[in-house]
Amino acid sequence: MQPRVAIAGALVAITACGQIDELPPTSPLSPGSASASRGSEPGAAFTLSNSPAGNAVLVFARSSHGALTSAGSYPTGGTGTGAGLGSQGAVTLSDDGRYLLAVNAGSNDVTAFRVHGGQLEKLNTVPSGGLMPISVTVQHGLAYVLNAGGAGGISGFTLDGSGLAPIAQSARPLSSGASGPAQISFTPNGGALVVTEKATNVISTYAVDADGRATGPSITPSVGQTPFGFAFGHNGVLIVSEAFGGAADASAASSYSTSGGSLSVLSASVPTTETAACWFAVTPNGNFAYTTNTGSGTVTGYRVTADGRLQSLDADGITGTTGKTPLDDAISRNGRFLYVLAAGAGAVNEFAIAADGSLTSLGSATGLPVGVIGLAVQ
Repeated sequence: MQPRVAIAGALVAITACGQIDELPPTSPLSPGSASASRGSEPGAAFTLSNSPAGNAVLVFARSSHGALTSAGSYPTGGTGTGAGLGSQGAVTLSDDGRYLLAVNAGSNDVTAFRVHGGQLEKLNTVPSGGLMPISVTVQHGLAYVLNAGGAGGISGFTLDGSGLAPIAQSARPLSSGASGPAQISFTPNGGALVVTEKATNVISTYAVDADGRATGPSITPSVGQTPFGFAFGHNGVLIVSEAFGGAADASAASSYSTSGGSLSVLSASVPTTETAACWFAVTPNGNFAYTTNTGSGTVTGYRVTADGRLQSLDADGITGTTGKTPLDDAISRNGRFLYVLAAGAGAVNEFAIAADGSLTSLGSATGLPVGVIGLAVQ
């Protein structure tokens, strides 16, 4: 296993970002209605049914033009909760795209799949190392799960062709026993973990050693209130959404440098002018970042400068309009398409990303079940 380098930090989230109400009844999934002007190789998108009767990964085939079409359902062997988890990263792809991991928040376990294009092969389902797993991250054959139940905490696993296996003595606490966590993710170099916490308004980081064990947390106060989702841009820059307690039109995003082993603010609370900014995605080239505004039904886009600072793409904060209650968002690995899980509309919205970062709606795949969570895209 490769040596690892530590950094420090943590995040915070808010209950408003996880609320789902007035969801439509379940109906057959239907494909998106339009196509992008630029072609690219096809791929797939993955989300979770989160059903308490039996959780499953729902798969969509992605055409070269960005449209999604239902392509099957794969049981995890665990159960969901049937309601929003207030988290980012409930389903995630490995850095090499070979594996997909999914949390089972209702049965306190995690499932590993091998990815074969747009098809999945279940490997195993293992206990999450705590209660109510809500987020999972994987890199370089290591995985860490964020548990929100009880006092909360993180637990580590190895991942290979046989599936997940727990790492002894890898469990670590959060910053407090009532932190309200939202997301866990490895830093780009794999040397540390970042965790967001809803109730404490901090960003916590954990160093990861050569054996895959985490130490920490190191705690950094968030520059803005109720940080939630995050992603990484140029040179490991950390970009974080800030929901500001769900206050109307008060959301923002901040960016941090991770160089030197600690977090330092680059851009402080750049407004979305929208409500409850929660989930975040960054283009593979690091040039643009997008957050979903759960309370406003919109997407706010930012240009990310070479030194990691954020510049709003639109003065009114509206780069795209989604269905009701947008939750997770994800960008295709070729950087051409943004997808948004609009849970209140039971849909995945499809957008083409232009060279200037602007978004063009391509339609949506509809008929998702009540309580659907998480989004990962090839």
